[in-house]
Amino acid sequence: MRNRQLSKQSGAALVEFGLVASILFLLLAGTWEFGRAFAYYDALSKATRDGARYMSVAKKANINSSAVSNAKDIVVAAANAAKVPGFARSNVVVTCLDASYNDSACADGTAPGGIRVEITGYAVDIGQTIPLIGNAVRNINLTPRTTMRYML
Repeated sequence: MRNRQLSKQSGAALVEFGLVASILFLLLAGTWEFGRAFAYYDALSKATRDGARYMSVAKKANINSSAVSNAKDIVVAAANAAKVPGFARSNVVVTCLDASYNDSACADGTAPGGIRVEITGYAVDIGQTIPLIGNAVRNINLTPRTTMRYML
């Protein structure tokens, strides 16, 4: 009689473990997904900082003709080095700012007051590692930006 009660208890423990383990798995998968998105945001933020730093010391004689293109290449190279998936040069926007930090056009031979490098149109999918929830995939737009004063 006693063995029969123990086997019922071990079955209940197995069911409880199954319920708790599934909830813990969902929490772990959610933590993984948001951690991955945060890592991509951090990498893109550092990439925009590198591009803005390059632009802040670029020669004003060729700021529009070559410096803007070089800054975009720097951002893309940094994003690729951090293994950010699906990132393209078209996601990078470089804007020259006037002395009041309003948007203005970059023009060769004219020193801007500041530089802004930002990421636009880039989204990361959240929910890919949770296979049992169906259409749980959500797009989160990542839009880091860096603004720096022009130094030269």
